[in-house]
Amino acid sequence: MNNSICGMDMTTTNHLRKMSLYVFLCAFALLAPRLAGAAGWEIDPVRVELSPEQQTAAVTVKNGSNQPTSIQIQAVEWSQLNGKDIYTPTRDLLVSPPIVTIAPQSEQIIRVALRRKADTTNELTYRISMQELPPQPAPGFIGVQVALRITLPVFVQSQKGEAEPKVVWNISQMPNNTIKVGVKNQGTAHIQISDFALYVAGNDQPIADESASSYILAGQSHEWLLKTGSPEKITADHLSLKAYTDADNVNTELVLGKP
Repeated sequence: MNNSICGMDMTTTNHLRKMSLYVFLCAFALLAPRLAGAAGWEIDPVRVELSPEQQTAAVTVKNGSNQPTSIQIQAVEWSQLNGKDIYTPTRDLLVSPPIVTIAPQSEQIIRVALRRKADTTNELTYRISMQELPPQPAPGFIGVQVALRITLPVFVQSQKGEAEPKVVWNISQMPNNTIKVGVKNQGTAHIQISDFALYVAGNDQPIADESASSYILAGQSHEWLLKTGSPEKITADHLSLKAYTDADNVNTELVLGKP
């Protein structure tokens, strides 16, 4: 499964956490005379948070197009390994209905229910996959039909409600004016890093930055290789890091080559 469409990451930043998500399908068909399957969805909320006290939720999907849209909906368990997302079919979550057809300019409520107990200490993580089912092409149609697919994160707080991230950052200078930025989540819950930047002391212009939103689940790590944007070598031993996350914003100083 892919969380991006036409290069846009469909996982949302903290700034969009409680807002509706407008999803517009786009595609390029170089050799096709026509393009079919365009769809516009409005989804609220963009992620689901459950707990031992709140084991159900509702997601509203609105079809903003002028054509009916059919969607297949599935819950999957979400884990990570070596910085890669892994999705596994699960019965821990119930989503209803599993298949729905939404009329033009209409909406459908998707019910989500937890079917197991929350973990004692760790956050549980899932995703709800929404796959568009393209209609049968009209007779004589020659072109490309493109189906929209997105996934919404689902987080289940621990039984004691104490699961939280604990993040350790590190930076290393690499060849070819590149900096490796690493983060390890040593906590018991996810963290979503929406963007971050590195600064040399006394300079308000970042030497490197990253704007793609990334989730790092509990116990997992992630790395970025960033160009400094300047052929000059970094002579300082310390760099300032400013990052925006769905936990706390970060403003700290890091030592090159050390956590």
